[in-house]
Amino acid sequence: MKQKVVIRVNLNNGKKNARTKALQIAVGVQGVESVSLQGEDSSQIVVVGNDIDSVHLTSLLRKKVGSAELMSLSPISYEGDQHNGIQSMVWPAYQASVPYYYTYDVPDNNQDSCTLM
Repeated sequence: MKQKVVIRVNLNNGKKNARTKALQIAVGVQGVESVSLQGEDSSQIVVVGNDIDSVHLTSLLRKKVGSAELMSLSPISYEGDQHNGIQSMVWPAYQASVPYYYTYDVPDNNQDSCTLM
């Protein structure tokens, strides 16, 4: 399920590269597709992705950057992705097989009348 997570982070704590570090941490979490900064002073990190562990992300930001607060978590539904009645064709998978070799017995042309030899 695609979801949108908004986390407020204190990026004005005197550290020079706190903003870059916060974005790198957010991108490193599994399932993240995009990260952006929003808000009046760019203190909110908006993360969009599939099945993001928002609590884990917030705790990572608290450990590495400073104070972080989970503001909102909401699912995203795209209404524009519907295909207006056009369905794609599904082709069955073609599996190549090994050719079958025909076998047959060749009769022996030398038929002796003596069966003891």
